[in-house]
Amino acid sequence: MSDPSYPLISTTGITKTYRTAEVETTVLHDIDIEIKQGEFVAIMGPSGSGKSTLMHILSFLDTPTSGKYLFAGEDVTGLPDTSLARLRNERIGFVFQSFNLLPRTSVTENVKLPLIYTPKKDKDTLVRKAIQGVGLSHRADNESNQLSGGEKQRVAIARALVNEPDIIFADEPTGNLDSVSGNQILLILQDLNKRGKTVVMVTHELDTAKHAERIIHLKDGQITSDKPVQNRRYAKDGSLKK
Repeated sequence: MSDPSYPLISTTGITKTYRTAEVETTVLHDIDIEIKQGEFVAIMGPSGSGKSTLMHILSFLDTPTSGKYLFAGEDVTGLPDTSLARLRNERIGFVFQSFNLLPRTSVTENVKLPLIYTPKKDKDTLVRKAIQGVGLSHRADNESNQLSGGEKQRVAIARALVNEPDIIFADEPTGNLDSVSGNQILLILQDLNKRGKTVVMVTHELDTAKHAERIIHLKDGQITSDKPVQNRRYAKDGSLKK
């Protein structure tokens, strides 16, 4: 579990540079961020601003070229890939724009995937709880290709929750959805946050970002602002089937 006496995420001077034989491209420049346990933060910026690269570093999918990254007070900057993989599996939940579900596989089996390599007991109970939490108990035995886009994203959220992670990273979670389905996803994320879960959402849409408590703006790999949300939006209730 995370130590609440520390920020859950703290970065100092994070830089990311990609190098090829002839070209060197820096996509993040001296990023300093603190995210406390229980916050709902949106990272936004135009295409090419570095927001996805930053999310990948914060979620242990990539490593910085320089700088320091503390996760729950622990320096994770130079950890080997095996340690980062363990942290990803045990402490991070992911929700992607493209859902990333296994086709022709049931909702239950998709949600169970992150538990394959964990020692947790009573995995079936964890799976049922996660599916119930996104209002899809009635779809537990359906295959993923039988679901609507909004339902697929709810399955992805259940899968992200099943390991009881410290933090949920949502990368453009409403990008492939209509407005009604998008509202359902934002409702779930706000409800998770209300119950104490830390959420970091990447989006290029201001209307979506305003559902968070705080927005970090990136442009050309640099933070241009980091402010609380004024006139925060709240997803409308009553849209989820139980």
